[in-house]
Amino acid sequence: MYQFSYAEIMEDGVADSKDRERQVLDRSIALLTAAKEQKGYSREAIEAVYFTRRVWIRFIEDLRTPDNQLDEELRANLISIAIWILGETEKIRRRDSDNFQGIIDITTIIRDGLK
Repeated sequence: MYQFSYAEIMEDGVADSKDRERQVLDRSIALLTAAKEQKGYSREAIEAVYFTRRVWIRFIEDLRTPDNQLDEELRANLISIAIWILGETEKIRRRDSDNFQGIIDITTIIRDGLK
């Protein structure tokens, strides 16, 4: 009985974590969408870039920990995606790009994979 309860708690913890990750990615997508709708490097763009960078930096930190239970290859792929997103947000910050849609598309794919 005790182990069953512990297993339920662990499963709930994973489900709660995935839900929080989906919520954070939803917020990032919403901010990026608002920024895309503006022309130029707007306040919305600044907020979207800042938030999105923080999210993906945190994901990289989590993916690099030995406690992360994802398959090593999946972790490496997600880190590569994160690095690409960070590069794109940096290009937007420097005003060398306005590729909000590319980041939105990739983030949406990742979010949808968290089911």
